[in-house]
Amino acid sequence: MILVIDIGNTNIVFGIYKEEALLHLWRMSTDKQKTSDEYLVTFFNLLKINEIDPKAIRCTILGSVVTPLNVVFQDLIFRLTEKPCKLVDLSCFPDMKVEMDNPLEVGADRLLNASAGFAKYGSAMVIIDFGTATTFDIISEKGSYLGGVIAPGLGLSLEALTLKAFKLPSIKLEKPPTVIGKNTVHAMQSGVVHGYAGMVDSMVEKISQELGLKPKVVATGGLATLIKPASSTIEDIVDDLTLLGLFMIAQKMDLQ
Repeated sequence: MILVIDIGNTNIVFGIYKEEALLHLWRMSTDKQKTSDEYLVTFFNLLKINEIDPKAIRCTILGSVVTPLNVVFQDLIFRLTEKPCKLVDLSCFPDMKVEMDNPLEVGADRLLNASAGFAKYGSAMVIIDFGTATTFDIISEKGSYLGGVIAPGLGLSLEALTLKAFKLPSIKLEKPPTVIGKNTVHAMQSGVVHGYAGMVDSMVEKISQELGLKPKVVATGGLATLIKPASSTIEDIVDDLTLLGLFMIAQKMDLQ
């Protein structure tokens, strides 16, 4: 079995692969204040509930954009499985050319999404990840990482709106019944859902113009299912694309 872990700014997502199948998937909130002991208890209990022997985990691969937690997780994984944890970095993508001014500044999650997306589709792509930030990653027809776009995430935008506008309430993030809101809640939901869908479609159009071709447009992340119905450009949703990228690296590096 292979344990894959994706540490994001908002959530930590991790799962167990056996052969080609993702057997288990868990999510928890990211907390930079927690110690390795606290995370260890959570991991141990989740594995125990699902009748998984930690010693049966042959390798663990970790992708992280929260640097302070890297050492914490490497420590807890060694204590849990008695095996070292591999941290993803740029060297894990020898077959993918990263055409950035400074390739080292690209987040591991974005490289993982790009490599997994190209392996799945084998074409020029735009991968939109609806996470803490909304990111667009652009992959060429040959699989090169060309660059990307970073915008505030839906949750961040909504949080800023309710914090700064005194009369606007906290609302549930869901699609409103109409684009024209008939009350404050529906008006805010429309602004976020249809506003972001419009941003996505406009951005994809501009990216396509720069590329001189029509790329495959794929979405991932927790809010992808909310935006796709309102978007005219998103073609597919691939759940847990980052975890797939982690698993692919484990296979390539023969960590099993």
